Amino acid sequence: MALSAVTSAVTTIGNLLTEEAIYLWGVEEQVDRLQTELKWMQRYLMDAETKQSMDEMIRLWVAEIRELAYDAEDVVEEFALKIGSKNKGGPASCIKRSACCLKEGWALHKTRSKIEKIKERINDLVRKLQAYGVKDRGEESSSSTERRESRRPYPHIMDDNIVGLVDDTEGLVKVLTEESGCKVVTIWGMGGLGKTTLAKKIYHHRQVIDYFDHLAFVYVSQPCQKRNVWEDILSGFKTLDKVDRKIRDEALAEKLYNILGVKKCLVILDDIWTTEAWDSLKPAFPVATGRHSNSKILLTSRNRGIVSDADIRELKCLNDEEIWELFQKIVFPQTGNKIGEELKELGENMVKHCAGLPLAIVVLGGILATKNNSLNEWRKISDNVKSYLKRGKNQGPEDVLALSYDDLPPYLRPCFLYLSHFPEDYMIDVDRLIQLWVAEGIVSSKQEKRDGGEIAEDVAESYLMELVERCLIQVQERDVATLKVKTIQMHDLMRDLCLSKAKQENFVFIVDRSNASSLSMIRKVGRVSVHEFFFIKCIKSPNIRSLLFFNEFFPDEAVEKSWPLEVLNYVEEHEDYDCNPLYWILFISGISTMALKIRGIWRYMFNNFKLLRALNYERTGGDPSVGFKLPSNIGNLVHLRFLSLRNLNFHWSKLPSSLGNLRCLQTLDLRVDNVKIHVPNVIWRMEQLRHLYLPLRCKSNTKLKLGTLRKLLTLVNFNTKNCYLKDLINMKNLRELGINFPFNIENFNEKDLGENPPIIGSKYLHSLFIVSIGESGTEIDPRHLAHLLSNCTSICNLSIAVRISELPEYHYFSSHLAYIRLSWFKFRKDPMPTLEKLPNLRILEFESSFKGKEMFCSGFS
Repeated sequence: MALSAVTSAVTTIGNLLTEEAIYLWGVEEQVDRLQTELKWMQRYLMDAETKQSMDEMIRLWVAEIRELAYDAEDVVEEFALKIGSKNKGGPASCIKRSACCLKEGWALHKTRSKIEKIKERINDLVRKLQAYGVKDRGEESSSSTERRESRRPYPHIMDDNIVGLVDDTEGLVKVLTEESGCKVVTIWGMGGLGKTTLAKKIYHHRQVIDYFDHLAFVYVSQPCQKRNVWEDILSGFKTLDKVDRKIRDEALAEKLYNILGVKKCLVILDDIWTTEAWDSLKPAFPVATGRHSNSKILLTSRNRGIVSDADIRELKCLNDEEIWELFQKIVFPQTGNKIGEELKELGENMVKHCAGLPLAIVVLGGILATKNNSLNEWRKISDNVKSYLKRGKNQGPEDVLALSYDDLPPYLRPCFLYLSHFPEDYMIDVDRLIQLWVAEGIVSSKQEKRDGGEIAEDVAESYLMELVERCLIQVQERDVATLKVKTIQMHDLMRDLCLSKAKQENFVFIVDRSNASSLSMIRKVGRVSVHEFFFIKCIKSPNIRSLLFFNEFFPDEAVEKSWPLEVLNYVEEHEDYDCNPLYWILFISGISTMALKIRGIWRYMFNNFKLLRALNYERTGGDPSVGFKLPSNIGNLVHLRFLSLRNLNFHWSKLPSSLGNLRCLQTLDLRVDNVKIHVPNVIWRMEQLRHLYLPLRCKSNTKLKLGTLRKLLTLVNFNTKNCYLKDLINMKNLRELGINFPFNIENFNEKDLGENPPIIGSKYLHSLFIVSIGESGTEIDPRHLAHLLSNCTSICNLSIAVRISELPEYHYFSSHLAYIRLSWFKFRKDPMPTLEKLPNLRILEFESSFKGKEMFCSGFS
């Protein structure tokens, strides 16, 4: 969206003007004027973006404004970074001398010229918007924060609003837990009726849990990938081994087949679309092949005839009484809240347009719940519902979903559209989503206070909660200590709306099987989200700003094609190929060929997408084919704010020192898979870092200075072998800290703990995780742990998984602790006399921790 792009540009340029003005010498005045022009543009965009849905010309101009803002941000930042890299912190006189050189002088001239052209484009667009009746809404823009802060909490987001499903739940539980009941049951109905909600209700039902040995709930995405479904079922049964990920499909299906034949299992397959999808899955299910089995299968589908001999349970639309009951729970969650006659009449008229579809009712209720029972606001929504149905070709509840997008305030629209990046049924990690929002400038804080005031992540979290409150996204998991949302998902109908709007706005290009071949036709792509493998060299746009991978970077079939024909022929003809020296010669040749191809892909990205703000590779389980040596030209991506290499499997375990060029990085995730890795001591140069995830295991020669990272909010996999303990005192804003072993305090005063210098410098640390990486005999000195905890006065979430003989005394623990998890302890003495003194402790978990005979809890009420 243009407004978020302009806001990002204003913020970036403002930061450069205040913090790194020395690197803007020669263009500082032009940059200052450019920022002023962009601020004026912001005031008109508030009105323009509300009118673009009705006017094609305004939509095109808004799209042009977005590109203009990106260009402005790129030009100014590129100049500052270029000058900064040549004059690393030198005085202004160095800048002036270098500017006299021909090369720097030419860069100065080009930058000035580009800025002037951008200002001319801004003025031209403002004139056009004014001519079309777009108004300056600066006052409304400035009050958006106040409106957001005055929101009330909405109890309806707690997922307790199941209406009309009680009888269905009881009936299905009875069928599934009867020996003679049908083995395959289908919940059938149109999208948005609550099929998934009902299936989850069954999955968590106590009677079902007690009856079955194993349960698995699996989302079946489009197109159906049978191996992924089978692996997810085995994972749900907790019987999936590492070996299973490597065996052939037939062997995997046979393993699942045998388990389902012997054990009493329930498999829930959510959202199967076609008979072909069911046919592909059947080889792993005894009940589908006529074999006797105690296991049962529950399907949800929009297609009645998926399984011919299934017990079909049709979900129907809500009746009038149920419609009004659900509507009231969403809009008026407080029990006993009286509704005025006019509001009630408007509400009854509006919900009629939802045609009894629960999802549409929930979304409409989410809109109205934000209007504070204002009669005028309700009338506006009522008129809009009617106008949508009059304009729509396919009149129905889908138009209510579209209304939910148009009712979003401008600052929420790009946040919602960003969800289109994620694949169908994807479990979205909220922390990662917020980091991406901030990295791309979709969310920013105008003033970040060093004293712990509101920061960008706080603003982003409030935006996320607004989307939840409006029922546009579904909460899947909450933090046990703080109850903050951890993971979310999108209903498939809402995701369809999101994809449609994102395509209309040219917000992101999704690479999947339907369009991977057409990517080369697109020359100006802002964001690319990769759901299926494709050759990255198809992207010809140098202006790409984000590249997110959600599938194999270089999948098995592409790997096989890269192997020499001699290797493939030899393997096919010789059963004992792994014992023959010729095989190994050919094998090394194949590895080398594949390595060159993968490095070529990396180099293409790093050399051609130099304006990237976000590069994310993150795949559960890792991808053994992509982790060849990271090229040094990754240092070309000087604009990068977000870089995740999580789960990459590096065969050469050394990262390039050119990582230090990425001085704009805010999030760096180096949790690579499997091997010990050397991280060069360059991270200290990334002073904008907010979230740092170090590798689980670093090489012994790694020693990182982190004391310059004063903006850090998250630090994971810190240890005293590869990092300096004293650097933690400089991280005044740290909120989450994860420590891996070893953890030792040098020159520790064992006689008087109070004489040791403090370790933690942040008074905002709320989560602390201390984990041993598994070396036998690894222990932590209880006195070191006591001193560490004594500095953590605000934590509410504590997880310790180490060998330790006893807990510190209770006064070393924060009084705010709400959740404690203790693993691998070897307590022989009862720890409860210490833990029971913590006043706010709500959840306490032990795992392999207590070796004594008795624990006595006297202080819990």
